[in-house]
Amino acid sequence: MNEGADRTLEALGLARAPREEPLLYPGAWPAESGLLVGDRLLPLDDHATYEDRTPVLAIGSNACPGQLRHKMAVFGITSPVPMVKARVTGIDIGVSAHVSRLGYVSASPVDAPGVVRELFVTWFDTRQLAVVDASETAYDRAWLPGSVVHVAPGSGQLLRGVYVYVNRHGVLRDGTGVPRRHPGERALLTELLRGSAELRRLFGRTPEEFCARARADRSLCERGGRLFLEEGLVTASGLECFVRPQQTGSPGTGSSLSPPLR
Repeated sequence: MNEGADRTLEALGLARAPREEPLLYPGAWPAESGLLVGDRLLPLDDHATYEDRTPVLAIGSNACPGQLRHKMAVFGITSPVPMVKARVTGIDIGVSAHVSRLGYVSASPVDAPGVVRELFVTWFDTRQLAVVDASETAYDRAWLPGSVVHVAPGSGQLLRGVYVYVNRHGVLRDGTGVPRRHPGERALLTELLRGSAELRRLFGRTPEEFCARARADRSLCERGGRLFLEEGLVTASGLECFVRPQQTGSPGTGSSLSPPLR
């Protein structure tokens, strides 16, 4: 048997992409660090850092190998992507205050001092970073220094900082007014639809109807985002202060990439 046969995304249960199946969002994450190479996820030393690459903290579907493979394939990029599991302190997984044209309500980072999460740092080369930047049309890439967020790979040695994608629409809040956590797409949509008659009128009564109606319908998605504001469901992520003008994008990549739906 081929040595890498049991390392395919299909064999590992990591092949399905939320871009194609919205209710799977954020998709399946690996159990450990890995090197994404085409349709395989190979073992990777989670002590590693990559001086010639950019570290980006994956909050939602960017930690799903199937989703990353899908994004890269759109532009014919097959170069490896290191995905390093890390213990992260100071960031939690909130809910973006917009409806994606891919049919889901995505995750967004929120400032959360003292909260500890196991997340993945994706180390992108210049072309890969440009692709992911282009896909994050509702987000700005922002640098969080190590004084704000502690990111410790397996070695325990802290990174000096990391990039995250901050949603420019804000995030959804819970009943107490603080950012709500993303519980997975089906649970999230069930909660949101239960709480809003107008949302049900626009998107249907079930998560399946929501995804089907939202998918690729720009005007409906925009109306959904406005409704979040109108119903007082939106708050700040606490990370807006780290977004700099024209932060998103990579030197030398130009603006030739046409972003896929997001």
